[in-house]
Amino acid sequence: MIDPAAVTARHEGCLPEVLGIRFVEVTPDRVAAELEIRDDLRTIGGALHGGAIMAFADTVGATATSLNLAPGATTTTLESKTNFFAAGRAGVVRAEATPLHRGRRTHVWQTRITDGEGRLLALTIQTQMVLPSP
Repeated sequence: MIDPAAVTARHEGCLPEVLGIRFVEVTPDRVAAELEIRDDLRTIGGALHGGAIMAFADTVGATATSLNLAPGATTTTLESKTNFFAAGRAGVVRAEATPLHRGRRTHVWQTRITDGEGRLLALTIQTQMVLPSP
């Protein structure tokens, strides 16, 4: 297992830090992180904003890809598709990314976003392009 605090620290000064994403489990086969619902991440209606959910899922999936790359290689998101099932209104939400495909040129990750009771809020499937080292 990789130190989740070290992975969280890698994102300092970037959007994941602004959102408050905290990695809690990190392995090459599964990455989990948490995000506390705050007023500044809500819609006018009081739910966690879909854009915050998508940014959360993208961060976790891209981080998972980066753990599986050759030294010097990087990644970028090619495609991301999110289905929303329920509104997150309070507490902490969790994102868990698992691989569907890990190839030489692309990785595809599925990220489940759940609330504190384990209720599925959203499911994201994203394709990450592998950018080889120069």
